[in-house]
Amino acid sequence: MQQKIRKFFTWAIIVTSIFINISWTLKATVNTNKDLPSALFFSTCLSPQSDLHTMQVFVYDSLQLEQKGLSQEAFEYAMNGFATLQNDGYLKNDSILTIVDFDQPSYNKRLYVIDIKNYKILFNTLVAHGKNSGKEWAQSFSNKAESNKSSLGFYVTEGTYNGSNGFSLKLSGMEAGLNSNAFQRAIVMHGADYVNDSYIRSQGYIGRSLGCPAVPEKLNRPIIEKIKNGSCLFIYNKSYKKTSKIFPS
Repeated sequence: MQQKIRKFFTWAIIVTSIFINISWTLKATVNTNKDLPSALFFSTCLSPQSDLHTMQVFVYDSLQLEQKGLSQEAFEYAMNGFATLQNDGYLKNDSILTIVDFDQPSYNKRLYVIDIKNYKILFNTLVAHGKNSGKEWAQSFSNKAESNKSSLGFYVTEGTYNGSNGFSLKLSGMEAGLNSNAFQRAIVMHGADYVNDSYIRSQGYIGRSLGCPAVPEKLNRPIIEKIKNGSCLFIYNKSYKKTSKIFPS
């Protein structure tokens, strides 16, 4: 019950922020706030017994994530996990949520960096999966060393370094048995020259990594600088709900 109440207040803050942003946008457009929805009224009418699913649907629809290809299930898992990590004190950067939706083919822009507090999608771009996870689609996942597969689940971002793949971001896997070997496997975010539209045009899908969520070279540093040092990253696939340690089935 206590965890449910904490999640409610996390969602209340998010929804209130969205209403405020919508209100200001509408006010700038029509130059009046006479009939604008009241964020304060909306938030105070809610209670911990309110349906959190309804709140999640509201945010999902407001950010037009369906039109951008992100499944509602992936978003709801991501937001629930974000709230859990935030409530447990793991997130130093609790404004940013990154979602990788591996239910989409690799030629889709399936990485989403969302500024939760300011109600913005900061990045929506390509991201690679491991070469042994599949070609066009990621279908097989592993936590084992040298598997060259992606690992699903929740991560907390760490610091940056310059390595063999250039500017890179360390990731801590938060789910035992699912992605907890990320550090030992050197699963990091980095830029890659095989993550671009030219690969899609030539072979129908982007290149693959050794398990890292590799992003386009031109966006590597901007994305990493935004999500580094304690933000939530979630890698999703429909099989996640069967294996999750944070949300057991």
